Amino acid sequence: INIKLKSIKQYSYYLEEDKMFVDLSGKVAIVTGSGQGIGEGIAKIFSKNGALVVVATRGEENGEATVRDIKEQGGEATFLQCDVGIEKNVKNMVHKTNEIYGRIDIGIHNAAVFGQRNIDKLSDEILDRTLSVNMKAGVWLTKYCIPYFRARGMGRMLFTSSVTGPKVAMPGTSHYAMSKGGMNAFIRTAALEYARENITVNGIEPGYIMTSAMSELANQKELQEMAECIPKGNFGIPDDIAYPMLFLASNEASYITGQTIVVDGGSTLPESQVVMNQFHNKSIK
Repeated sequence: INIKLKSIKQYSYYLEEDKMFVDLSGKVAIVTGSGQGIGEGIAKIFSKNGALVVVATRGEENGEATVRDIKEQGGEATFLQCDVGIEKNVKNMVHKTNEIYGRIDIGIHNAAVFGQRNIDKLSDEILDRTLSVNMKAGVWLTKYCIPYFRARGMGRMLFTSSVTGPKVAMPGTSHYAMSKGGMNAFIRTAALEYARENITVNGIEPGYIMTSAMSELANQKELQEMAECIPKGNFGIPDDIAYPMLFLASNEASYITGQTIVVDGGSTLPESQVVMNQFHNKSIK
């Protein structure tokens, strides 16, 4: 549990070798929601592997901090303040990216809002905001990146989805779950529409990933109990999402499209947590 409760920044760049995991040198990647958490991890790992990164996020302080960290590590990044829940903001951000770098190769929709609210208490305002940020923003990002992908003869659209919705359910998260389920449906459809244009569309479905937001949802005892329910026995960290996403952005993944990869430490595998507890207690070994 200790690794999951420490500062996430300590675990960025945990592959310290000079050799890059994949070579994205010169490629421009937009990463939404990259001021903290998973998005921050994605932005830093993509930079470490040669990408020029646009940190597109709503919070100026967090966005600038991510850019500063990237530059201190020798990378190149630009902060563009953007509330992706509004279409014109996404459009302007994408066009500004092209003005700055003259190309766009990779679009990553990672921004998301999360909150628990039972269906009978779910307001239209919360529902609309969740769907706009989590799902519609991904549609808009794709829509406005496509012309720039076409100009280069290839492109990569990537999404941070979730196991919540596509694989499992959690009370109080119907709005969040439907946004991620809709995202996965969009991934498959968009992949078909652009497959002949050398544009791939894929996603990652994270399970429990330790971020600052996650650490604020529960106390240490509760986090320990949650970790014990994960077959691997621990939470993931943002880099655990960033590296498979990095692979999907690479030339080596050019024949993969319309897919989502579950990265959850085995959380969605057990048929019953009771059986898992018995197994780990050696009562059925």
